[in-house]
Amino acid sequence: MEKEENLNQENTSAENSNKETENDKQLDEKQEDNKSAEKKIELSPEEKIKELEDKLARTFAEMENQRRRFEKEKDDAFDYGGFAFAKEALNLIDNLERSKLILESDEALKDTEALKKTLEHFDIINKDLISIFTKNNIKPIDCLNKKLDPNLHQAMMEIEDDQKEPGTIVQEVQKGFMIKDRLLRPSLVGVSKKTEIKDDKSEENKENLDK
Repeated sequence: MEKEENLNQENTSAENSNKETENDKQLDEKQEDNKSAEKKIELSPEEKIKELEDKLARTFAEMENQRRRFEKEKDDAFDYGGFAFAKEALNLIDNLERSKLILESDEALKDTEALKKTLEHFDIINKDLISIFTKNNIKPIDCLNKKLDPNLHQAMMEIEDDQKEPGTIVQEVQKGFMIKDRLLRPSLVGVSKKTEIKDDKSEENKENLDK
């Protein structure tokens, strides 16, 4: 009996301590809420106006940043929205150039009037295409006799040429194009290099040593 009474007393005291702890937490939360409320009440009208002005200024700044982002995205879409189409359309110019080369190398057509007229028509079509591209801010890259620029040109071969500085573009394999200030396609080019001079005497000496 005494043990049961002791257990009951311990359980009762534990429950009372838990209740006191919960009551203390609630009191602390109420005190914090009161303090925050007091802080708000303590703000003077001038301070409230200042706080509202700061919030308003931040809101306007965020709106302006969003407006600028939207404007840039709109301009990029307008200026470069046809980038992929323009790149594909360049195949027309490439195919015209290939067709000209095939016809010019055909022995049966060489020096014929039909070939001459056909090539003239090809040239007209090519000029019309370039004109249409130019009107839409797509322009060919002028590369011949210029120094190789990795941002605009892609070197495909080296050609011995002592008349030009090494790294000068002396042959255009495929024409490159820009769309406004962006590279649409690099120019495929051949660049000059110095002629390699072989020393005949050194070659003879090597052969003699080998023998």
